[in-house]
Amino acid sequence: MTTSSTDPARLPRLPADFVWGASTAAYQIEGAADEDGKGASIWDTFVRRPGAVRDDHTGDIACDHLHRFDEDVSLMRRLGLDAYRFSVSWPRVLPTGAGKVEPRGLDFYDRLVDALLDAGIEPTPTLFHWDLPQALEDAGGWLNRETAHRFAEYAAVVAERLGDRVRRWITLNEPFVHMSFGYGFGVHAPGRALMLDALPVAHHQLLGHGLATAALRATVPGGRILIANNCTPVRLRSDARQDKDVAAASAYDVLHNRLFNDPLLLGSYPDLSAYGMTDPSWGEVVRDGDLVTISAPLDGLGVNYYNPTWITAPADPAAALPFDLAEPAEPYERTAFDWPVVPDGLTELLTGLKARYGKALPPVWITENGCSQPAGPHDQARIEYLAGHITAVARAVSRGVDVRGYFTWSLLDNFEWAEGYHQRFGLVEVDFTTRRRTPRASFEWYRGLIASQRS
Repeated sequence: MTTSSTDPARLPRLPADFVWGASTAAYQIEGAADEDGKGASIWDTFVRRPGAVRDDHTGDIACDHLHRFDEDVSLMRRLGLDAYRFSVSWPRVLPTGAGKVEPRGLDFYDRLVDALLDAGIEPTPTLFHWDLPQALEDAGGWLNRETAHRFAEYAAVVAERLGDRVRRWITLNEPFVHMSFGYGFGVHAPGRALMLDALPVAHHQLLGHGLATAALRATVPGGRILIANNCTPVRLRSDARQDKDVAAASAYDVLHNRLFNDPLLLGSYPDLSAYGMTDPSWGEVVRDGDLVTISAPLDGLGVNYYNPTWITAPADPAAALPFDLAEPAEPYERTAFDWPVVPDGLTELLTGLKARYGKALPPVWITENGCSQPAGPHDQARIEYLAGHITAVARAVSRGVDVRGYFTWSLLDNFEWAEGYHQRFGLVEVDFTTRRRTPRASFEWYRGLIASQRS
């Protein structure tokens, strides 16, 4: 990877009010899967499907954060974070997704928020990070329009309890990934392999975002509301330049990026004809007024970035999808997850969002960016990764993109979905036998970077 320096003092300076944070998600760290009245989530169900998760790992205990959050907040204080992005477990608050509230679940997030504020750290909750209550999935999950309304009711419940202290809210995390991996390909919970029949999940998640935004604005006057979208720059392989390859890349950009950004920022869906969708109502999935609800003004767009996506035309003309995923021809360094390390892709992505959406683009927050590296305390590759990507953010800012903050993924090693405990993204190493926390070299580096940026 090319970067001028990993010395925090030599990295480009970001604005004085730039927010430095770290991110986690409830199912990946909390544990306590069946404590205090918590209901089952789709992940509690999915991990018990033989072979669904590598080595049949589960998040039943994970990092045991629910019992050790004070220790984790102390680590955040030592790190010098301005903000902490965590997610609220929907079934911990509403065990069946609707109806009776479980006060012990809200009590936990109440204690967490107070601990963060006592440490001078701004709580930034995400309301949905993929752990849908199983009872709602049994009723159709995000294929069912009613789930969007249940999500707004849940948002109001959480906001009523925490809204006197929480000002920044994130509605959904990566609706593209939840739709495609959870409902399209079946490799994440709930494990449905519907391919293009999963597209209604996109609309219902976005409708849920819009309805939850209205509920949050009604409950938390002056609150700041974001959504966290996984975005990727779409690239052609250097040896793939035919018209059909360009068309395939455009189709992929529509599915991954524009399907989830255009309705929010422009109030309309992109052309989905490459996916056989020519009816603007998607067969009555999209109803009158939905796009007005979805496109309610945002206070920020969260962007989760890990790497570009390379695309070629499908090798099989009869393939269900109008593109093939490809490997880059360039010999990029790779993370332990075998993802290419491409910092300049983040600059490309951010400047591309500004070019595409112009004044419609609200302030941008990097709500996830990080890498898996081998276990152990010495993680120079992670330091180089972070330095390169933070430099890429600074380049985008210098080119006029309004980026307000950066949340690295992740504070802790955690349950990495279908990979179980085999991928380690944490600034803090977690021993998954003892749950002992050990800050890595990257923890001290990020601490030094934050201090340097403030000096």
